[in-house]
Amino acid sequence: MRAPVIMVHGAFCGGWTFDAFRAPFEAAGHAVLTPDLIGHDGSGGVAGVSMTDYARQIAGLAEACETPPILIGHSMGGLVAQMAAARTRVSKLILLAPSAPWGVSGASLEEAASAVSLYALGPYWLQAVAPDYGVVRRYSVDRLPRPARKAIFARMTAESGRALWETLNWWLDPFMTTSVAAPGCPVLAIAGGKDVVHPPSTVRQTVARLGGLLEVFPEMSHWLPGEPGWEQVAGRCLEFIASEDRAAA
Repeated sequence: MRAPVIMVHGAFCGGWTFDAFRAPFEAAGHAVLTPDLIGHDGSGGVAGVSMTDYARQIAGLAEACETPPILIGHSMGGLVAQMAAARTRVSKLILLAPSAPWGVSGASLEEAASAVSLYALGPYWLQAVAPDYGVVRRYSVDRLPRPARKAIFARMTAESGRALWETLNWWLDPFMTTSVAAPGCPVLAIAGGKDVVHPPSTVRQTVARLGGLLEVFPEMSHWLPGEPGWEQVAGRCLEFIASEDRAAA
């Protein structure tokens, strides 16, 4: 029986991120779960939620699976997946343009700007932070046509300011909330060559810490589960899963 797959969405998003991306995995015989992280189902309630809360949620789902699942996380969900993999047994960890864990410094001006810009909101770590269309358009869904960008933004919800603080300003977090270590399972990270949110240079540092492999899709940007070329990204994930299964046999 194929291992189940849990797909973890990024900030401001929901399980709908993977509406198309999940199909090739299901066609290959995997049961796929695409949960909404706490408060991302339209009910609100994200203020004060920690990355630790997200990680515990995903770890709980993994523990409920009959066999250790494959975790696939996108953007901030990639960091949640890293943290969940440290809390429970998973068979493989796949990271799509993942947010970096505690101790990995960003490599671009855009990464630094995203961390600093939040301070304009005041004590944002206590708030639910609304998505910003300008930021989404420029840095996340920049390779999509305008109608698709608008449709994605319309589905976005508020994000926990605390989770954003723990992710973007880890050097100010004395609790090292997002600290991770090698998870003891095969790891693949995929980066878009045109991604300025989590560029390949930063993802390379992340995957080195986890003891995994990095693959760069030069023409792709940040929205790896849904921008043009996502089918090839899914195909590479499935190749990785199959090759590691053969190696373990």
